[in-house]
Amino acid sequence: MTRPLIFGLTLLLTLPLAAADYEAALSLPKRTENLVHRDRVEPHWLPDGRTLWYRVQTGPGKHEYVRIDAETGERRTGADLAALELPEPEPRKTSGSRIEPRPSTRTGESSGIRLVNRFGADVDLFWIDPKGEHVRYGGVRAGEEREQHTYDGHVWLVATRTGEVLATIEAGPRVQTWIIDGRGAEPAPQRTEQPEAGSRSPDGRWSVVAEKGRLTLHDRTAGTTSPVGADLAEKVPFSDAISWAPDSRAFVAFQAAPVTTRRVTIVESTPRDGGQPRTRSFPYAKPGDPLPRPIPVIVRLDGESPVWQAVATDLLPNPFTQASRLPVRWAPDGRTFFLDYNERGHQLYRIVAVDRETGGTRAVVEETSRTFIDYTQKTWRHWLDDTGELLWMSERDGWCHLWLVDAKTGGVKNRVTTGTWPVREVLHVDAKRREIWFLASGLRPDEDPYHLHLCRVGFDGGGFRQLTEADGHHRRIAFSPDRRFFTASWSRADHAPVHELRRAEDGGLVTVLEKADASALLAAGWTLPERFVAKGRDGRTDIHGILIKPSHFDPAKRYPVVEEIYAGPHSAFVPKEFGRLLRQHQIAELGFIVVQIDGMGTNHRGKAFHDVAWKNLKDAGFPDRIAWMRAAAQSRPWIDLGRVGIYGGSAGGQSAMRALLDHADFYRVAVADCGCHDNRMDKIWWNEQWMGWPVDDSYAKSSNRDDAHRLEGRLLLIVGELDDNVDPASTTQVVAALQEAGKTFDYMPIVGAGHGAAETPFGSRLRMDFLVRHLIGPQP
Repeated sequence: MTRPLIFGLTLLLTLPLAAADYEAALSLPKRTENLVHRDRVEPHWLPDGRTLWYRVQTGPGKHEYVRIDAETGERRTGADLAALELPEPEPRKTSGSRIEPRPSTRTGESSGIRLVNRFGADVDLFWIDPKGEHVRYGGVRAGEEREQHTYDGHVWLVATRTGEVLATIEAGPRVQTWIIDGRGAEPAPQRTEQPEAGSRSPDGRWSVVAEKGRLTLHDRTAGTTSPVGADLAEKVPFSDAISWAPDSRAFVAFQAAPVTTRRVTIVESTPRDGGQPRTRSFPYAKPGDPLPRPIPVIVRLDGESPVWQAVATDLLPNPFTQASRLPVRWAPDGRTFFLDYNERGHQLYRIVAVDRETGGTRAVVEETSRTFIDYTQKTWRHWLDDTGELLWMSERDGWCHLWLVDAKTGGVKNRVTTGTWPVREVLHVDAKRREIWFLASGLRPDEDPYHLHLCRVGFDGGGFRQLTEADGHHRRIAFSPDRRFFTASWSRADHAPVHELRRAEDGGLVTVLEKADASALLAAGWTLPERFVAKGRDGRTDIHGILIKPSHFDPAKRYPVVEEIYAGPHSAFVPKEFGRLLRQHQIAELGFIVVQIDGMGTNHRGKAFHDVAWKNLKDAGFPDRIAWMRAAAQSRPWIDLGRVGIYGGSAGGQSAMRALLDHADFYRVAVADCGCHDNRMDKIWWNEQWMGWPVDDSYAKSSNRDDAHRLEGRLLLIVGELDDNVDPASTTQVVAALQEAGKTFDYMPIVGAGHGAAETPFGSRLRMDFLVRHLIGPQP
């Protein structure tokens, strides 16, 4: 039996929650706002390389300026910069599109952004989703460019590898190029006259225009035009992707047979301006859908007319790409270019070198995996053009590490890092000193294996040094102009931030800049999370998580448990940094112990830990989660494992419902928001990454829709009618399957909401009420 809209409305009107507990939950965001002081430090370095200053909040509405001598650690404070004999900083633009970071609240037509990185260092790219969360979409390497598919109205954030925001960009209805140079993001000038509407050569003489699958070459000096590869275009059209050689004497183009991209249509039942329902339609490829197979074509301009040559695709047979091109990088001498080849199925990744004159191909590096290659996060590389070398990231030994490769032969020269711990992020490559600065985790056996630390190592693998020491998660690392010093902030879920100044050479501590004060936050009724570690399903592997208690916690009472789950294999999700964690604390205030756990199948713990997710998203680490909670309860008699609930959104929504399909002997209640309940229904790139290609029976085995008949316990399904991240039909098809199986459940579509509908005021209240009703009872 389905209990739809009327259930939700009746519940909100009649459930007799205790006023004090409910008020404590609902008032938590407001009454704990801005109560942590000295928690943020943004260093400003003077040109002398030894003096820095920052502004820090010292209390409600109060702040001070601090000046630090990095050589001695001497500290001076003042009410303003003048008191510290410091000049006013130049205004800094943080957004070329003149917007501040904010959620993506509008999804228009399919579009794109092209980013040109002139910042001088690698940058990260994040989509700001409708909930305001930053979803990492890889990055753009220094000196290179990248095009990212998006939609008109979506908001993107560009940041340094240490987390400093460089620019915020709102995508428009057409693909636009943005220049990232450290001063924000500026749109590249729009070319309006022919032949400059096409791709121009570096010397400005040539321009290539793609129109209706055909290429035309314009010689601006001679004022002539000529078709390129007309006979090729008769068979397979050209895309508009052009990559010029540095000497302007050749370029790479791509042919690609057109494929029909699936479109998803959703209904806006109640437009804000009134009137009749409207439909929205947008491109949305799903697992198994056809994809373009671009064929690179070299065009040389050495003679009187252009000469073209198709590149053999023996090493490029079946790329995973939704664009009609492959990423191209030219060697500085222009004799060779390199193609990224990520084979569909994500079990083979190559960098392929192509000889400009012969079209001959060879593999520079090649990665293979029995399961999957985490191509969005673990295929970092840095070209050392002066020495013909390549720094390359790989999990070939079971851990994410760095290798030095001879780019001319493809041979491995040496390992750069080694150990049973992963390199998490490369921050800086010093080619002159042949050193790499990077973040790593899992370095010390007695510390949380997710904590990030700054490290340095030589290209030859020698001179490895861990440069941060505290037992905490280190972020927001900023170097002095001469890189002799750096600042770093560290914290834990149970420890407020500490900001340090250290020497870059040996990591020695110069001074503690600030220690955040969270006493006012604790006095307002907020409770510190408790970290806990227990063995997983194998009895050997440590599983890490946190527990959150209500402010009115009484150890003499017994409390039901609610787990917040997100088990997406792209990362790990138990908080490692200090934060208010408002959603979790609000639910705890209702009389729950809220837990978060990273089980097997999530990221950053080595390949074997990660591989549990391969073709097995339904696992979601449940055997580890259940073992962890049982271990926690053994020493905490106030935990009642007879009353366990779970909630999650998106991939977490899929897992929340799966808990009642596979583990109903442990979980009694689930709230599943906007779940990708059947991976065949969800976006192609995320699901084929973990479930593979071609689509096989593993997809059916992880399908909540196919297993709906196994439901036991209390289930609430929530979906936003305007969800453009996960097709809303993923939820409604589960509803149909549950109805067909005669199951009793609750269902709430939220009008006008997009992805993350349970985070709307109505959805959040509904989730809290449902958990209370079925785990605590009418009276908390």
